[in-house]
Amino acid sequence: MDPLTAPSSAAQTPWPTKTWPVATPAAVGLDPKILAAFDADLAAGTYGYVDSMLVIRHGKIACERAYPHDYGVIYAQEARTPSALNAHDPAGPYNYFNSWWHPFHRRGELHTLQSVTKTITSILIGVASARREFPSLDTPLLEFFNGAQLAHVDDRKRRVTLRHLLTMTAGFAWNEDLPFADPDNAACRMEASFDWVQFAIDRPMSQEPGQGFQYNSGAAQLLSHVFRAATGRDIEEYAVQHLFTPLGIRSHFWKRTPTGLADTEGGLYLEPRDVAKIAYLVLRGGEWEGKPIISAEWVQASLTASAMVSDDGVKYGYLWWLYPYGKYGRVAVGGAGFGGQHMILVPEQDLVLVFTGWNVLPESQSLSAEAAIDRVLAAVVNGSNLAS
Repeated sequence: MDPLTAPSSAAQTPWPTKTWPVATPAAVGLDPKILAAFDADLAAGTYGYVDSMLVIRHGKIACERAYPHDYGVIYAQEARTPSALNAHDPAGPYNYFNSWWHPFHRRGELHTLQSVTKTITSILIGVASARREFPSLDTPLLEFFNGAQLAHVDDRKRRVTLRHLLTMTAGFAWNEDLPFADPDNAACRMEASFDWVQFAIDRPMSQEPGQGFQYNSGAAQLLSHVFRAATGRDIEEYAVQHLFTPLGIRSHFWKRTPTGLADTEGGLYLEPRDVAKIAYLVLRGGEWEGKPIISAEWVQASLTASAMVSDDGVKYGYLWWLYPYGKYGRVAVGGAGFGGQHMILVPEQDLVLVFTGWNVLPESQSLSAEAAIDRVLAAVVNGSNLAS
């Protein structure tokens, strides 16, 4: 089966533009006792601070839970203590311990998505590509810069393309494997700088573009600059017109860098049900209410492995993580963000999963995508998969 082929019953499910249909777990082939056990573990803190769980199967909400936490109390000391996670912006949106900004925007309903923003940025590039308003992914990155104003320009940097940015294979010298609380983490250094795009593009090269995977938030931020230069539009404005409004997403917040550019590496805030709409668009092959928002070809290419990430089989597409599960080479795909944010699709089971949380200390325990996938798939009742 094509990994994006939806079960036939999904064609009769109403599009959730105005509201999501709701069903009992049993009605969509999920064991309520197994989901309840997972819910109890989340509420008990087994996976750290989880703020919400949303499970959608066959286009209907089967389980929706919220787990309130008083982050103003939980991180009160950290909010007052200078560190790499707050020192450069103590009262603003880049103080990750400031409960006015994190994890909920102004303590409302919009939740930070952190690096799930990268995946939604990829989707927006897909939208612009479908509208023929974004250049070929094989376009050299430096076409969008004045080379005379850049550092460390060599033949390898000249060979970096937009595709390399989307697949995290650009080859820049970039260390984001350190904890985000470590001031030497390249993403923290970028966020402490004034011009994030200049910081990212000026990194020296460490390897040939396309040679290997290196997670790089700066690469995702470069796409914000490229998007504006290529389309003449701000990516947030474009998102509202061509993605959020068609899907019925009416509320969002998008952080800005000090230079005013949209933060495409981690700045978007949405409600979980709206995150699920974006995931559902991809699950339906880029179509919404019978109209193509993204081409099916772009969706397929985005979710095809472009780079190997780890020895346990995790791979990477166009700013999408690809997680192996079960037998027979099955793959779930998703966006994952700092603190415990997950937007996950399990196409073969017609599942959309959204989790939010806020585990930001280096020693924090957090829900992994693999654990979330395993716990929900354990609830799938044998024979309930209409696509099998």
